[in-house]
Amino acid sequence: MTNQVDRRQFLTALGVTVGGITLGGPLAELPVAAPVAAQEAAKGRIPDKPVKFGHITILSGPGAILGAPSLRGHMLAAEEINATGGLLGKRKIETITADEAAGPDATVKELKRMKLSEGIDYFSGIIAAHNQLAVGPVVEELKLVTIMTEGCIDKLFEIEVPNPRYLFGMTNILSADGVTTAIAIARAWPEAHRIAVIHPDYAFGRWFQLHFDVAREKLLPKSQIVSEAWAPLGSTEFSAHITKTMAARPDLLVTAMWGGMYIAFYKQALRHGLFAKTQIAGNINFGVVPHAIGKDHPEGALAGVHSNYHFTYPAPDKSALNGRFVRRYHERWKEYPSYAAEAAYTGLYLFKTAVERAHKATGGWPDDDAIVKHLEGLSIEAPSGTVTVRKEDHRAFKDVKVGFSKNVPEYPFPVWDLERLITIPVTSMTAPPDWPKPGKGHNDASATVNWIKTTWPKAGA
Repeated sequence: MTNQVDRRQFLTALGVTVGGITLGGPLAELPVAAPVAAQEAAKGRIPDKPVKFGHITILSGPGAILGAPSLRGHMLAAEEINATGGLLGKRKIETITADEAAGPDATVKELKRMKLSEGIDYFSGIIAAHNQLAVGPVVEELKLVTIMTEGCIDKLFEIEVPNPRYLFGMTNILSADGVTTAIAIARAWPEAHRIAVIHPDYAFGRWFQLHFDVAREKLLPKSQIVSEAWAPLGSTEFSAHITKTMAARPDLLVTAMWGGMYIAFYKQALRHGLFAKTQIAGNINFGVVPHAIGKDHPEGALAGVHSNYHFTYPAPDKSALNGRFVRRYHERWKEYPSYAAEAAYTGLYLFKTAVERAHKATGGWPDDDAIVKHLEGLSIEAPSGTVTVRKEDHRAFKDVKVGFSKNVPEYPFPVWDLERLITIPVTSMTAPPDWPKPGKGHNDASATVNWIKTTWPKAGA
């Protein structure tokens, strides 16, 4: 058999699904708080005092078109919950927010101020990978129950906080991005042998490339990286990167750029003619607010959303849950939701569900240990599909999704081509929770890298 046939069989074995599929049966509605009278505990008192959430996200600079929707998703969920009386029908949610654009040190300082001066009860948010790595250990030290909008980078839960107590992450593990991209390329462009990369030069980009390469070597053994360029985080000028890439004559360009960086890049690349002979594959290029991508974006490009969620899938007219979320979000914010908006929205509903279950078990307002206990292993239906918090490492997993860009009459911006949609069970592409984790100082490895190297079959086998 040819390598192409072998690859197809291997991808099928992974559980890869392509095309306009459904997510099973009708999605259940997210839980809605019952009336106050029904929520009053016979075993204990529920205080009237509001619950204070801190929420830090990127609110300025090029990253804001990725980060700001996180706050909007959180606020929409809080407003819905407050409209029914609040958590347990009695405690309204108040949110204190701040900007993480200044980097790790400033973000950690603001987090501590929120806890020690503002008296926040719980915490959410944090988009950038280097900020996740800085904030994760601190929330554990502060014993602050935290649901990160992201919490994605493997190193966070494998090295920095290997035994989390209070920290939970909402989006799929970052290693899934690199592996998803390699799988999608193997399906869409199996003959793409000359691959160029342009990435943001910080933890997210480096970690993506690590996982993309280990999967690429298994799925596309004839491929090679012919050009590699790294742009400082926040860059908006890419002429040198584009010129270098074009000189290498790649079949395919892979990028982990996101937010304003990606918007500036693709528009400059169009002017240089980069896409005349080169396909483009992004793992988070469509993770921004949908209207930020113009109709000039190359059609048929791999349009990644961090392996998480695009508002068109599951189709709002076929999923009551996603339809309701998209409609309410659009009515509230006059734009369509991104994956970060959905993650923050779902994160607050996961918290709400854990509080309700803990209250049912213990009565009164549950303490942090009871809330943590009921978050671990919790699974709910969300706009993106079924989301399950893995008990062992506090990651909220969902099956990964990736699409290809297409202009359609319904929207003034490109969306996913639902006939080419690829979905992949997350368990088939990331290490299981009991897989050995690298220790401190092993920045060039992850459990998933080692799992792929030793567990996935050899390419062409």
